[in-house]
This record gives sequence, structure tokens and C-alpha cells, in this order.
Amino acid sequence: MNKHVLLIIGGGIAAYKSLLLIRELARRGVSTRVILTKGGTQFVTPLSAQALSGETVLTDLWDLTAESEMGHIELSRSADLIVVAPATANLMAQAAQGVAADLATTTLLATDTRVLYAPAMNVRMYEATATQANIATLRDRGALFVGPDAGEMACGEFGDGRMAEPDAIADSVMSALQGDMSLDGLSAPKPLAGRRAVVTAGPTREPIDPVRYLSNHSSGRQGYAVAQALADLGADVELVSGPTAIPLPHGTRNSPVETAEEMFSAVKRALPADIFVSVAAVADWRPATRTERKTKKPVDGPAPLQLVENPDILRSVCLSDKRPELVVGFAAETHDVLELARAKRVRKGCDWIVANDVSGDVMGGQENMMIIVTETDEIHLPRQSKTAAARALARRIASHFGGPS
Repeated sequence: MNKHVLLIIGGGIAAYKSLLLIRELARRGVSTRVILTKGGTQFVTPLSAQALSGETVLTDLWDLTAESEMGHIELSRSADLIVVAPATANLMAQAAQGVAADLATTTLLATDTRVLYAPAMNVRMYEATATQANIATLRDRGALFVGPDAGEMACGEFGDGRMAEPDAIADSVMSALQGDMSLDGLSAPKPLAGRRAVVTAGPTREPIDPVRYLSNHSSGRQGYAVAQALADLGADVELVSGPTAIPLPHGTRNSPVETAEEMFSAVKRALPADIFVSVAAVADWRPATRTERKTKKPVDGPAPLQLVENPDILRSVCLSDKRPELVVGFAAETHDVLELARAKRVRKGCDWIVANDVSGDVMGGQENMMIIVTETDEIHLPRQSKTAAARALARRIASHFGGPS
């Protein structure tokens, strides 16, 4: 991509994530130069940031060598994007008020480059009237925001204030570098406000006995990312999820299930809704019987396993008298991906099918490449993180309901 980011690392415990961000951006072809604030040096070292970025780390406004090589004015304008992560309450306050107290704040004051902030602080500090006013000021001046997330913090409190994860920040960086200037995650327009969405995610497990079950390799990441992306656009989201090991999306309701029959029951309870997105990898078959004791290995051959068909959740929703206005299915295929997805859309009766090739590591991996198949169009999305893919799908869903695409 040949793009360059200037990363300002503020003084917060989340600073360690910024080192991971440098590595993630490098993986995506984006080079990084780092300004490390005095507070930031209390959590990470200049040597660590330099080793990962491959560039001299800048810390001092009064460093004559750094100023002779690249003055702070030029530094503030040479990058394609400035990222502040963690963006502490103090850093954002100084930026909002035009304070130029050190290299970081002087750079922010002097720049004409877009700035992306990743807030990180205690929930009380984040919710404070002064902080919210400073955020509003920065936003009005064109700043972009990603996060914060909700969760438990280093201080032991729970709420909004955790810095977004490095891959989510990297997704936002890539979007901004590609011209997406709608990344204000704090008070962005909510085109799906007032809409209800039901999303299924993860695998199902079909028990054979108390020890064994039939299942698949689905991690749940894509479905969880879709649920989060729809919630970020204002939708009231209920996530019906099979067993996973990932955190629940912020701002969604969760209906945990294990089997396909349990998932079907939970989906029926969740309707009516405006949107149904069937991302879950539901087992097509289940054992006809479940033994109460562990099945022992026969001495004269393999144990017989009789299977019966599970309910077709997607087809049933399409035929329901509570059918959502927009029904989106997923087609995970290992071959003939587009042809099988087109046929599945017609067979199931859904509005869209999202085709993806799972012959590699898609089901358990971090990335996906989607093809959105509709009655009249086929939209090919690039290979990208599952978070970015989910956001692209959510924007198209919002566009269907009259929001910006």
C-alpha cells in the first residue's frame, strides 16, 4: 500500500497494545513512525517501539538531532494519517484546547493531516462532561475515532474506556487511508437505529453421548463481528450463538445455545425482527439417539451411528409469517463457491447470500473474503479482517434500509 502512519503513544496501560498495532500495520504494508510521550515511556520503551517500527522513536521536542533531521512541523505533515493510541483524557484535552506542551501536542496542533484517536481511560474519566466536550470539539474539527470498547479495566472497574483492540484500530486505519471518513465510533450517525436484528453465530454441537459430539471448525468470529457491526450502526441486536471462546460483542443481547434445535428455538423466540443474518455453521445432521452413558468401542467393528436431519433454520425463517424484511444467509463452500451460493440463495428463499471460500483457514482464521450475492448483483469484497468484512456488510445492510452505503 506504501502508506505511512505517525503513531502517538500516550501514557496509559493500554500502550502495550500500540506495539502490537505497529506490527499489525506492518503486516498490512503500512509503515509507522512513533512519537512516545513522557507518560508513554512509563509503560513501553523507545527501544521496543523502534525495534518494531524500524524507525527512530521521537520523544523530546527539544531534541536538536531530531529537529535537524525532520522538524516537528514537517513531521506533523509528512504522514498519511496520525494515530493517537492510547488517546488519554489528557492528550485529547490538550489537543482540543490547542496546548503545545511537548512533541506530541505540538505535532497535533501543527498538523493538517487527519487524526484518528483511540481513546483509553477509566470509565468515569471517559464519561466526564469535560472529556465528552473535548471529544465533541475534536470531532467537529474532523477527527476520527475508533472505540473505546466496554470491559473490565486495569483499575478493576467495568464500562466504556478500554482501548480498541489492535486489529480493530488497524481496520480503521486502513479504512481511513482508503478514504473512509465516517469512523467516528463515539457519535457517528446510526442508520439502523430503531431496527431489530437477529444474528446467528458459531458452531452447533450435536451430542452422541456425554463425552462425544458432532461439530465443525467454526470459531464464531465472523458472526460476532457482524453482530458488533450492526450494533455499532444503531441496530438492536440479539446474538444467538453456539459454543465459542470469544468475548461477546458490546451492546448486544446474547442467547447461548448448543444444538441446532436449541438455535432454531432461540431464533423463533427472537422474531419478529427487521434483519436476520444467518452466519452460524449449523450442523446439518444429528445423532438419532443420545446415550446417557459413554458409548464403548465395539470389539468387532465400528460403532453404528444413525443420523437424522436438523431443522433448516434459514429456510424456516424465510418461510415464516414473521419473516424479516431482509434475510441474509452465509454459504461456506470449499469449491464452486459462487455457483453453489447462487443456488443456495434461490433454494433457501433468502434475499442475500454471502459466499465465502472455507477451503483454507477461514473458519478458524482472522480474515475472510466475501461475495455478497443478491437477486440482481454480486459484490466482491477484498480479503480483509473479519471485522472489516463485517463492517462492509453492515454498511450495505444499512444502505438497504436507506442509510449511507
